[in-house]
Amino acid sequence: MSLSTDFIVIGSGVAGLRAAIALAEAGADVTVLTKDKASESNTEYAQGGVAVVLSDDDNAELHEGDTLVAGAGLCDERAVETLVTEGTKYIKQLIEWGTEFDREGGKLVFTQEAAHSRRRILHAHGDSTGAEFVRSLIARAGRESRISLLPFAATESLLTADGRCTGVRYLDPILRYPREIFAKAVILCTGGAGQLYQHTTNPPVATGDGMAMAFFAGADMADMEFIQFHPTALSLECAPRFLLSEAMRGEGGILRNAQGERFMGRYDERLELAPRDIVSRSIVAEMRRTGSRTVFLDMTALDGGFLRHRFPKIDETCRAFGLEIARDMLPVSPASHYCMGGVRTDLWGRTTLPGLYAAGEVTCTGVHGANRLASNSLLEGLVFGARAGEAAAMDNGQLPVASSRPKAGNDVEEDSRKPVLSTAVRKRVKRVMWERVGILRDRESLQRAIAEFDQIAKANLSTASRNFVTLARLVAAAALWREESRGGHFRTDFPNQKESFRLHSIQRLGQPISSSERVEPGEYSR
Repeated sequence: MSLSTDFIVIGSGVAGLRAAIALAEAGADVTVLTKDKASESNTEYAQGGVAVVLSDDDNAELHEGDTLVAGAGLCDERAVETLVTEGTKYIKQLIEWGTEFDREGGKLVFTQEAAHSRRRILHAHGDSTGAEFVRSLIARAGRESRISLLPFAATESLLTADGRCTGVRYLDPILRYPREIFAKAVILCTGGAGQLYQHTTNPPVATGDGMAMAFFAGADMADMEFIQFHPTALSLECAPRFLLSEAMRGEGGILRNAQGERFMGRYDERLELAPRDIVSRSIVAEMRRTGSRTVFLDMTALDGGFLRHRFPKIDETCRAFGLEIARDMLPVSPASHYCMGGVRTDLWGRTTLPGLYAAGEVTCTGVHGANRLASNSLLEGLVFGARAGEAAAMDNGQLPVASSRPKAGNDVEEDSRKPVLSTAVRKRVKRVMWERVGILRDRESLQRAIAEFDQIAKANLSTASRNFVTLARLVAAAALWREESRGGHFRTDFPNQKESFRLHSIQRLGQPISSSERVEPGEYSR
């Protein structure tokens, strides 16, 4: 039996929840599908905070300028302007809705992070900003009777008919059997793909399914080569790669090598507050130079009481592994963290596939360019989630829900489709991505990675496994195409930035990689 609704939102992070609220406020019925529980997303794990122009010594021009510098020449200035100017409005709205940012004496507290020229980072409960975003947005969505949350419903593919996205196929959370749901339009807010890599700060749900589904349905992908590796993930043999927030360096944390030496001065005059791509490569270089597997984050010069208050979740986690952040040197190394590339959209979340909208980390809006500025991600999800919801309601309000039998956005046969991502495929892809498509890249390694992904793809894979392998190949192919180093993409065989590559890579099903001067923010066909 098929279901229908006015609009479908896939994902319940900041972008998905904000899009759903915008649609409900426009008078539409919305079904929100999530792979896990409603609160499980990359948003939930965002520690550092949200960058926003609210302090007296800050302004939109400064925030925009910092974002453009970090983006290494590939940001779309109109997208960045939209982010920083509308961001203030939407953060104020969140506060009105009950979001509790940290305050002292009733005033908002702002902190510093790398590549920001002002203290403009708001945080909540010290280092649990993302969790507070999710809490307040779920509470706000719960007041909208038109929003229905469907947790543990993993989306398998997008459905299309007559060149338009008309719905989704998902696994029924109870029966574990494929079902279909139709709508006037679909908004993709599935987050990133950090799980492509062996070492990542992302939760298990961040497997990039939404990107792959959009690709198979015919939407353009842009800038897939740009992966941000967070410099400081806790690196212990017995522990997952837990993120040690960039705000720790913003508050005075120092990076030291295996000999206890502060080393960032060798690589960048901004020291620990250089952009993330530079700090990550510097750590890799220092580990190779000293023959060690980690470097260390040193917070011991700071007051223990302050650190416990400022970073309660990090303090709790480190204590669980026998580390005291005010006393011990914390072993860290880089891990995959954020995708700058994704589904190509305009400034209102419209993709190149009519009926399909997208917001948040799954997209490439042009905001982040080649390297995301710290703490701009929650703001992007909030601003462009709202805009995507508003545009979807405006564009499709008078359209009927599709009733004809659609075509699934991939070619996997019904009897070969399995509901899970194979453990063997996942491990093999993650290892290859880390070793050959990681922080440092070159032609030979990328070609070998692509050949291995092509070999894996010949097997009779489940939909989830095929999505995973396809996404890995998209990243590797774009990285091979870009014969320069820029932002989060570093080629040891092309170590310099080239003006001729001040272009966006564009990938489309069945076609070779092309390029665009920018991800055009004009309205796509509806």
